[in-house]
Amino acid sequence: MAYLTDRKRATGLGSAKTGTEHHWHMQISSVALLVLVPLFLFSFGSVVGEPYEAVIAHLSRPFPAIITGLMLIVGFDHFRHGVQTAIEDYSDGLTRKALIIAMICVSYGAMAVGLFALARLAL
Repeated sequence: MAYLTDRKRATGLGSAKTGTEHHWHMQISSVALLVLVPLFLFSFGSVVGEPYEAVIAHLSRPFPAIITGLMLIVGFDHFRHGVQTAIEDYSDGLTRKALIIAMICVSYGAMAVGLFALARLAL
């Protein structure tokens, strides 16, 4: 018979001590998106359906380019953290680790492609 305390039995089974930090990050990025999404829609919505030259002229101005870049960065970062939470809730073991690594790569890759395309259009 092992004489283990409840705390000793629970070691390694509880909190990873990053839940509060993750929650605050999601809250802050949600508030940032609450401001950025309408700004992006009003800024970019006016050139939807316009010819290529009009879109280039619009994105070459600083305000629309900055709003679009911030939207890409904050949006994909928020997406990464949200999907990571879903993966942590519904999978475990090696599958969890592989899915989290894949989602981080996809998220940062999409963010990089978007920022590269924005730089090509804006410059």
